[in-house]
Amino acid sequence: MPPVNPDNDPLYRLRHSTAHVLAQAVLEIFPEGKIAIGPPVENGFYYDFDLPRPLTPDDLKDIEAKMRKIIKAKHRFAYREVSADEARELFKNQPYKLELIAGLAKGEDEYGEKAAASDTIISTYKHDSFEDLCKGPHVESLGDIPPNGFKLLRVSGAYWRGDEKRPMLQRIYGTVWPSKEELDHYLWQQEEAKKRDHRKLGRELGLFTFSQKVGAGLALWLPKGAILRDVLERFLRQAQIERGYLPVVTPHMGKIDLYKTSGHWYTYRDGIFPPMREIENDDTENPEGEIYLLKPMNCPHHIEIYASEPRSYRDLPLRLAEFGTVYRYEHSGELTGLLRVRSFTVDDSHLFVTPDQLEAEFLKVVDLILFVFGTMGLKDFQARVGLREVGNPKYIGSDEVWEKAQNAIINAAEKKGLNYIVVEGEAAFYGPKLDFIFRDVLGRQWQLGTVQVDYNLPERFEIEYTGEDGQKHRPIMIHRAPFGSIERFVGTLIEQYAGAFPVWLAPVQVTLVPITDRHVAYAESVAAKLNAQGLRVEVDASNNRMNAKIRDAQKLKIPYMLVVGDKEEEAGAVAVRQRSGGDLGSISVDEFIARIKDEVANYQ
Repeated sequence: MPPVNPDNDPLYRLRHSTAHVLAQAVLEIFPEGKIAIGPPVENGFYYDFDLPRPLTPDDLKDIEAKMRKIIKAKHRFAYREVSADEARELFKNQPYKLELIAGLAKGEDEYGEKAAASDTIISTYKHDSFEDLCKGPHVESLGDIPPNGFKLLRVSGAYWRGDEKRPMLQRIYGTVWPSKEELDHYLWQQEEAKKRDHRKLGRELGLFTFSQKVGAGLALWLPKGAILRDVLERFLRQAQIERGYLPVVTPHMGKIDLYKTSGHWYTYRDGIFPPMREIENDDTENPEGEIYLLKPMNCPHHIEIYASEPRSYRDLPLRLAEFGTVYRYEHSGELTGLLRVRSFTVDDSHLFVTPDQLEAEFLKVVDLILFVFGTMGLKDFQARVGLREVGNPKYIGSDEVWEKAQNAIINAAEKKGLNYIVVEGEAAFYGPKLDFIFRDVLGRQWQLGTVQVDYNLPERFEIEYTGEDGQKHRPIMIHRAPFGSIERFVGTLIEQYAGAFPVWLAPVQVTLVPITDRHVAYAESVAAKLNAQGLRVEVDASNNRMNAKIRDAQKLKIPYMLVVGDKEEEAGAVAVRQRSGGDLGSISVDEFIARIKDEVANYQ
């Protein structure tokens, strides 16, 4: 979908205008072609065509050349409003345009949805001899489109209006930027993104896989990927213990009434796997049996742990933490490697606090998230304060508690000096939140850590603590997850580091490379010594030559390769090579251990 308010966006105007030039160029090459729609999209534009034959890569080159010739004429874009009859006459040979005109005449927008009157005005933009049904906006003239600032990227199939029962059209995607330098940078980013694609690297590095027999969106973690997860979990688990968190473990499912009480059943119902009913001995459903759900959230379970015994103000703050796996029924078309899955693990914690403790505990959570980001080398991020959309019925609770929660978050963001924005409609249904939006090396944004203030679920579950005054009071909850989804966090880290993890995080930190078979025993003895120091080590005892073993280790992005031969064995040493190609020469095993342990300790 195009941006909501494109009027003041120069890139929107540029991309929209270039899409019109694309349509003109295609019709000049294929006069019998039919045109559909051509909106700007993020980083570019596309246009859909019904053409007499499939397009080839050579066609794209010809179309680009034609576009540059059109741009060179520098014709102005002219806007006019027309009646439905005038529009039908103008586009009498364009059936897709005629369908759009019929919709506009009935008060529908270009996507076939009911629209405001201002969005159903029938208007066109004309440049040179080409006129298109369009509400704009556009640049002033073709001269504002840099001839070396655009490129056609690919062709794909697209059903008309996204309906598989309608004609399949050819969609040409392109990108355009104000300068050739910006275009080149974008194209570099795209190529770099392919190299860093976590799905590709996940296979090559042996981290994870997916199986059609297991199911879409259900990741299978391979040994090295499991080690990577374990390193991350142990790192955060230790940080949490040092900050007073208590570990808990909850089941992967719960009774449906639990999620009805919390509100998740009503709010997330479309994304929850179907309910499961108890089965009789004859394998039929028991109509009187309990109904269960795969859990979509961990918080109701943690609330029940809180409620399992009487609580006093002296017990608070109570910080419960779990690496809890949850399940969401994401549509298959939305699944993207580890970044969008149906089963994922959240580094979930719920803090139960008194009103007097809320601000201090919230600030401590923000400090923990910043510590995690700093350790991982994630420096380019922005905080986003997600508020409710006033009047939207999905948000539960009174205006008063929402104001308290929202003020707590904004005050905390101010006190920490965070670079933050405020966005309505981004709150959880039970309370506002502070999300951390990370920008990776390619400029893409990912939501990672989150912290939320919640007055409402404690009220729905009627949990209490005895105050210093001897009276019953309602605690406030803080929901937090520094990683967010571990799956998404790992996928992001893979792409951020291009698979070359820092030494402390690498699944395999060291590969021993014996020069010949007679050096394998010494290599294994060195590996045992490194293992005893808590290092993650492999020995390449294959029949490959030494150089091939080194290349294999470099492809696997292992930080250190230790080559051992006669000289090293006699001296009790190793010849150290880094994955970057640096050769550090021969040093003693003890010296190498001290070096790598210092590197690991200093990184964290």
